[in-house]
Amino acid sequence: MSPAKTSSAPSRGRIDKREAILSAAFTVFARQGYAQACVKEIAKEAGVAKPTVYNHLTDKANLFREAMTAAADRSLAESLAVIETLTVPRDDDLRALLEDVGFRLLKVHGDPRSCALRRLVYAEVSWAPDLLDAVQGRGSDRITEALADRMARLSLAGRLRQADPVQAAEQFLALLTGPVATRTRMGTRDATDEELREVTQAAVDTFLRAYTPVA
Repeated sequence: MSPAKTSSAPSRGRIDKREAILSAAFTVFARQGYAQACVKEIAKEAGVAKPTVYNHLTDKANLFREAMTAAADRSLAESLAVIETLTVPRDDDLRALLEDVGFRLLKVHGDPRSCALRRLVYAEVSWAPDLLDAVQGRGSDRITEALADRMARLSLAGRLRQADPVQAAEQFLALLTGPVATRTRMGTRDATDEELREVTQAAVDTFLRAYTPVA
């Protein structure tokens, strides 16, 4: 009889428990800030014993960093899923497609987790400067890169004028997020869907004025 195979990968239960701890940690940090949050409360939120938190994440500072990057990864995955739908349209209605993608990107950008993530980064960057690079690398940098790829495809198809796709992506995102930051007072109030659609339509209008190929 051959010996039973053992896996070096973490068990599913251990992974699930770690994810539960990170989710609970982000909830508590978002509610109370880093300084006021305590591991005991995070353990209670996660439904585990306090030593279990330390067994998985070693200390509060590491727990904070891991919770932040996990939240950034979730927001990134949602944004990338939206950007994947930005394909070359078969008809002439590029405006409608850009408006749909822009609106859904703003919904992700303005959801409570994303807003809390930005607030926490700004609040704690003085003692954790590496956090800014870690979160930005999982957020705006990756989103810009993915969107630039779609802009390049639209240019090759003749739907947008030939231009630097990274610059086009950056400008499209700025046209979306800039007005929303002002209207929501840096994420301290919610924007209605009507406001988001208004911002998106204005952003797409300006973007297409700049990037529509000259006939």
